[in-house]
Amino acid sequence: MHDHDFESQDERARVGWYYFVAGMTQKDIADRLDITRLKVNRIIGQLRSAGQVKIELDMPLIACRALAEKVAERYGLEDVVVVPDVGDLVLQKRMIGEAAGTMVNPLIKGQDMGIGIGSGRTLSYAVGRMAGPPSNGSWVVGLIGGITRATGSNSFDVATNAAQQLGVECHYLTAPIYCASRDARDALLLIDELTDVLARTEIADIAMVSCGAVDEASSLTQVRVIKDHLDTIVAAGAVGEILGCFIDAQGRPIDHFINETIIALPPDKLRMKPHAVLVSGGLHKLEVIRAILRGGYVNRLATNEEVAQALLEC
Repeated sequence: MHDHDFESQDERARVGWYYFVAGMTQKDIADRLDITRLKVNRIIGQLRSAGQVKIELDMPLIACRALAEKVAERYGLEDVVVVPDVGDLVLQKRMIGEAAGTMVNPLIKGQDMGIGIGSGRTLSYAVGRMAGPPSNGSWVVGLIGGITRATGSNSFDVATNAAQQLGVECHYLTAPIYCASRDARDALLLIDELTDVLARTEIADIAMVSCGAVDEASSLTQVRVIKDHLDTIVAAGAVGEILGCFIDAQGRPIDHFINETIIALPPDKLRMKPHAVLVSGGLHKLEVIRAILRGGYVNRLATNEEVAQALLEC
């Protein structure tokens, strides 16, 4: 499936699922998807005339939509989007990211709001699909400090691209993700401009975040202080990180000094967001994705089919 087809095919699959399986009205479907009732009616007519309505819906992505609904129900999420599995990891990240960008567009369209963005390659693809547009008073804020090399998925890069895409101002956490110690972090927080941006991360209405596994391929495990202490981080029960905070299998922050050195929005503040979106996939991240959902940090998820299926099996 060509990646540009995903948005329209997913919309058709959603309409088909909501109308023929969930029994929603055309008005409710239109409101939920932020499209006109006329379009909903037209899609339903197309599905009927194309012979795609049987006892089961026969159309691309309907299995993904069914999985998404089950994951949403299982973990108490407001919305889930599941993309098909593909063999290529980069393409998989792109598909998940672009689906997440499409998911948030109705949430920011015409609104006056703060939009918080984390870091990571998958999120860098998400911002390319964000179109809003929000109202003029909106802004973007990076939710996490930076790393010392430009990767295109650094928090500064992702936040900048999101702000440019939406045509709004951007605010940065101009500090490293991890400080050498809690005292070093406390010293940085004496800088008023930095604490002002941290406050902005807390009042942002929407947060789009990714996560990392505790393996050597993760970008954060390449940060020197993490690389030096990875053994003790894993020994403390960590299955991965969200916004730099290492958590155990139940979603609880581990008892390790590294969690006291972070310059980022604390994960427990995600729970207070009207819209907190986890954008991540790949079976190597299953444990940390499951932990984040168990911890109740987010209310929306974009992932791939393999992960969604595994989330239902535990």
